[in-house]
Amino acid sequence: MIVIAGSEADMTALERSYPPGSTEARVLRKMAQSEARYSYASAEQLRFELLLRKQTVTVAEMLNRSGLGFEVFHKSKCNEEYWNRVPNGGFLLKAGVLASGAINDIFTNGRKYATECATAMVIVYFKALLNVFGTSLFNRLFRSIYLMNWHSLDPLLREIGVPKPVTDILPGDRAYIKNPDVDPKTPELQGENVIVLSDNLYYGHGVGITTSERIIRFLNQNRFRGATRSAYMLDSVSRPNYKKLEEIYKSRTQEEIQERASGAQARSGGTFPATI
Repeated sequence: MIVIAGSEADMTALERSYPPGSTEARVLRKMAQSEARYSYASAEQLRFELLLRKQTVTVAEMLNRSGLGFEVFHKSKCNEEYWNRVPNGGFLLKAGVLASGAINDIFTNGRKYATECATAMVIVYFKALLNVFGTSLFNRLFRSIYLMNWHSLDPLLREIGVPKPVTDILPGDRAYIKNPDVDPKTPELQGENVIVLSDNLYYGHGVGITTSERIIRFLNQNRFRGATRSAYMLDSVSRPNYKKLEEIYKSRTQEEIQERASGAQARSGGTFPATI
């Protein structure tokens, strides 16, 4: 059930805003049919979450096409025009480099980069936020970025490193498929971080876009001899703090309105008349 400002949402009006089959429409339908209560202070708060979820799905598909390589940390690589590769295999934004340009470079020059699946998930969320916030706000918020799985996550994205049990797994969530009997020779295959897309499709760095069954089958091929436990998807996921991020987005929108008003006032050469 979806609740907005204390009342059950008008699903007909909400669904009319989005094309059938779109990420937003799928999320809305799953929320509405759920036993869980999805509460929002305003319709705008819900729409922001839908927008960011859609961008997360879109960006995951983009990263899959980018040419980003898969490597364990000690073999990772990055474009040193934008990033410093630190000894543990993480990527640290270079001083004087705009965060927006560095994140975008991963998608345009993916073959210059290689990392493991957790860091790829973080990249997805940074790019989704860039697409939603725009370059100006993104660069003000992220003056330094350190890409290294869940270590040193920026406070605005800290929640994506903290899985929590949920009633529904929704498009845009980060899920995890665990391989409990992983072969010690391939510890990097102890599980697969994935972005939930739709219709049982997931993006996992290194395995691409595929079904959970195929990812489980792949992980099961990398267990120790005599293993009896199958890989499986956890019933917990990680999500950004959509409501906190919407507050930031809303403040940006208000600033833009004020800036446009100030610019119009300056061009007119005088003050605006009082509102009637």
